Amino acid sequence: MTGPPLAGLRIVDLTQVLAGPFCTMLLADLGADVIKVEPPTGDVARRWGPSLGSDGPDGYAGYFASVNRNKRSVRLDLATEEDRATVLELIGGADVLVENFRVGVMERLGLSYEELHARFPRLVYASISGFGTPRAGASPYVDFPAFDIIAQAMGGLMSVTGADREHPMKVGPGIGDVLPAILAAFGILAAVRQAEATGEGQHVDVAMYDAVLALSERIVYQHSLTGRSPEPQGNTHPLLCPYGLVSTRDGAVAVAAPTDALWRRLAVVIGRDELGADPRYATNPARLEHARDVYAAIEQWSCARTTAEVVDALGGQVPCGPVSTAADIAVDPHVAARRMIVQIDRPGPGDRFGIVGEPVKLSGDPDPRYVRAPLLGEHNDEVLAELRDL
Repeated sequence: MTGPPLAGLRIVDLTQVLAGPFCTMLLADLGADVIKVEPPTGDVARRWGPSLGSDGPDGYAGYFASVNRNKRSVRLDLATEEDRATVLELIGGADVLVENFRVGVMERLGLSYEELHARFPRLVYASISGFGTPRAGASPYVDFPAFDIIAQAMGGLMSVTGADREHPMKVGPGIGDVLPAILAAFGILAAVRQAEATGEGQHVDVAMYDAVLALSERIVYQHSLTGRSPEPQGNTHPLLCPYGLVSTRDGAVAVAAPTDALWRRLAVVIGRDELGADPRYATNPARLEHARDVYAAIEQWSCARTTAEVVDALGGQVPCGPVSTAADIAVDPHVAARRMIVQIDRPGPGDRFGIVGEPVKLSGDPDPRYVRAPLLGEHNDEVLAELRDL
């Protein structure tokens, strides 16, 4: 049995809130030693509930705890020369630096990519920001601050999400932060491999806008080919049918039967064999033309049954799934079998609580570690002692 695949990789983490911390958490989960450098008041997400302890500067809330596991916290004030010097020492012993400040902050701190690359040529330097840095293309929005909802709006996701174009809607989870985080981790690992081969680190630049646009790729080719901007259409699909939500007696089920073979199978299950051969529905383009009739036929069957009955009838034959709440997910046997909710310690006395587990399963590391997110400055003495020993 081998150890975690990123064991021995050291990362200095200068990030806060969600995009940066999620990125470094992914790397920490795989064994990287992530040193989270926090300001005197801590990552602001420490105070974003529900609270697990103090609500003051040293707070410890669910938002923070969920995405900062497996890290060590060092409390330093980058506004002081002494602590900036300490950060430079930490960077000197690291393979990767990750930051998600607004563009220009690292330059003002004397920690720009150019300065650090000259001093530490092997260092991989990753930046996550709303609109990227001028190194990879000077966006007119470079000075705009951004959060998840801004990226969702500008990157095209909201333009095709919702009931209609008059009512655009954000996606519930913070995809405008999480996807850039995943892409940054991907870029970091690519740059680390190249640095190991060449001795030369590089800048990894991920813009939240770019990441959401990449996620929304379908709207780009559709607009290019048709000259029209796609619009929201609720819970169905503009290119595939049936591919959407159908009502049940007590809720709704997602059903996807876009291929002709799946459609014929679905028709048999719902007791409408004749629909599989009907030329009005025999092909996906034909079903799109008659989408209202297709969904009506399915719902005539599904609305007479409970969600559980619909899933039981379709499961294993036609792609389907219930619309699960967090409470449903907590008791789903799939989640238990895949260890996708793990129990983790609270800081101090109290019951353990659940967070999402590692979704990447590696055969060589079947039991990922889950060490609770650190208290603010919890590892100052430990990490600074390591610096003295270098």
